[in-house]
Amino acid sequence: MRIPCPYCGARDAHEFAYLGDATLTRPDPAAPDAEGRFFDYVYQRTNPVGAHEEWWYHAQGCRQWVKVARDTRTHAIGGATLARDVATSGEPV
Repeated sequence: MRIPCPYCGARDAHEFAYLGDATLTRPDPAAPDAEGRFFDYVYQRTNPVGAHEEWWYHAQGCRQWVKVARDTRTHAIGGATLARDVATSGEPV
């Protein structure tokens, strides 16, 4: 699998470290049900099929965090965006 790093271009997936699901939102620690929400956030995971967004770290390259759109069935990459660009776009991180 090759991941298109926005800085370095297409690189082998072995250069990257997988962080996890990019669709999850960290719960509010001040919420009254925060303990249960954090349990679900940390331990309850689905096994998505099809199009999915994930966080990857380019450890053997530019050392940037990248949000990657990947099809979990075929490993086809739909695109990649630098995490800092996602953070400044107003999109949920």
